[in-house]
Amino acid sequence: MMPVVATVLPLRRILPGPAQRPARRIVPWHCLAIPFAILAAASPVKAQLAAGDCNGLDFDIGKPVTVAKVVSRTPKIHYVKNASENASCPAETDACRSDAYLVPGDLVLAGGLRAPYTCITYQSPQDTKQIWRNGWFPSASLAAVAPLRAPRTADWIGTWSHPGGEIRIEPGDNGKLAILGFQAYPGTQNEHTGAMQAQAAPAGAVLAFAQDGSKPFGKDEDDCQVRMQRVDALLIVEDNGSCGGVAITFTGFYRRKP
Repeated sequence: MMPVVATVLPLRRILPGPAQRPARRIVPWHCLAIPFAILAAASPVKAQLAAGDCNGLDFDIGKPVTVAKVVSRTPKIHYVKNASENASCPAETDACRSDAYLVPGDLVLAGGLRAPYTCITYQSPQDTKQIWRNGWFPSASLAAVAPLRAPRTADWIGTWSHPGGEIRIEPGDNGKLAILGFQAYPGTQNEHTGAMQAQAAPAGAVLAFAQDGSKPFGKDEDDCQVRMQRVDALLIVEDNGSCGGVAITFTGFYRRKP
C-alpha cells in the first residue's frame, strides 16, 4: 500500500468550532471495504498552524481533498501528539503516542505531510453532531481511496445526509445539476446555520462551484466555494468555510438517503 502524501499550499484558513471532546476510541466504519493528541472541533479546517501541530486541514482551491483508508496488520493505530502538547512531538516515541486511535477500515480526510506523519481529520459515522478529530497519524497506515473517475448524472442525484444537515442534488437546467444544501451547528447561545443553492456541471470526477454557480470556482476566496467527489457509496464534500455562520462547514462524508 502506498502512503498518502499530500502537500499543503499557503491557503485560506478557517477558525474551528469550540467544541472539544476527550481522546477516545472512535467507532470504526465497518460497512466499507475499499482500497491525536486530538483536537475535537466542529470544523475540520484549521485556524492557526503552530510548528509541529496538526489542527485540521486547509481548503486547497487547486486540489481536491484526499480521502484515505486506515490500513494496518495491527488492530489499533494510535494518533501522535502535537508539539504544543509535548515539544518533542510528533515523533515515534512513547511520550508522543496518543491514547486515541483508529482501526483498519476507518476513513479520513488527509492533508499536510510531516514525514513520517500525515495531518488527518476524522468523523465517526455514528456521530449525530458535526464533530471532527484532527491530529497526526502514521502515513504508512494510510492508503488513498480513489474517487469515481467519471460519475454519471445518476451518481450525483439524491438527498445526501450528514450530521447537522443535508444536500439535495437534482437535474438542473441545460445539463447542469441543481444543488440545495442546509447545515446547522448548535452554538453556546444561538444556532449557527449555512445554506447553499447553486446550479453547476460536473467536470470529470469533480462537481465544483462558487456561490450560486454563476461565479468562477476559486476566483474569490470570500465566496462560498464548494467541491464534491463521489467515493464508493459516499458523497465527499469540502468547502472553504465561507458558506455560513461561525463553525459552519459542509465538509464531510455524506450518505445517500433511501
